[in-house]
Amino acid sequence: MENNLLTSEFPFAEGILEGKTALVCGASKGIGRATSLMLARAGCRVISCARSIDALESLISEMHGSDHEYFSLDMEDLNGISEFVSKIGSIDILVNNSGGPPGGPLLDNSIEDFEGPFARHLHASHILARGLVPGMEKAGSGRIVNVISTSVREPIDNIGLSNTLRGAMASWSKSLSRELPPCVTINNILPGFTDTDRLGSLADSISAKTGKGVEEVHDGWISSVPIQRLIDPLETAIAITWLCLPSSGAIRGVSLAVDGGRMRSI
Repeated sequence: MENNLLTSEFPFAEGILEGKTALVCGASKGIGRATSLMLARAGCRVISCARSIDALESLISEMHGSDHEYFSLDMEDLNGISEFVSKIGSIDILVNNSGGPPGGPLLDNSIEDFEGPFARHLHASHILARGLVPGMEKAGSGRIVNVISTSVREPIDNIGLSNTLRGAMASWSKSLSRELPPCVTINNILPGFTDTDRLGSLADSISAKTGKGVEEVHDGWISSVPIQRLIDPLETAIAITWLCLPSSGAIRGVSLAVDGGRMRSI
């Protein structure tokens, strides 16, 4: 059964982004997958990218509309990303999204541990922006949305490398918001505890390190969230879609939390 968040009951679910082309990275699962589905429902032609061809084929089969495309793309292959950008043509919406690095204390990481995560997040996003912004400016409109983390405001225990990386992405984005053409916006989405494979892996890691059961870890997370549940990835995708609307042009350089009220900071 189709999730009701994807139906026409949703105010801008049908056609409001008709004629736009969106590039969604990390689209094979989780928030990236949900964003591809939501943008397609909103009328976009969606180009979905990830490493898993099988997962992308499954995604395309479920997307509203036609003319969608998918490409196998390793976000750590920076030369491959540059070549990809040179071939895909004009893009109206860019969603930068990629899986986070493994958890653990920050001082347990070597310098080499930083290289892959920074490549697939910060470096890949920069290459994509440099390549696609000129076309957005020429078209008179563009939207860039980065999926990062609430840790840019409140660091999360036991994922020090991810905290560091997400902070760098937020600063990169804020700097770009002051430099991009007036018609191109860039904003960040900060997901909270979202029902994804990534969260499941983090729960397993915490369980192994602390001796707590996975269910106990989940219960601890949920008890800290005012809405008392995990967030559906489609709820995050709705916020991303909203930032991509033509009417959202005045929203620029912000970091919008979709966390169920978990963060205590303003």
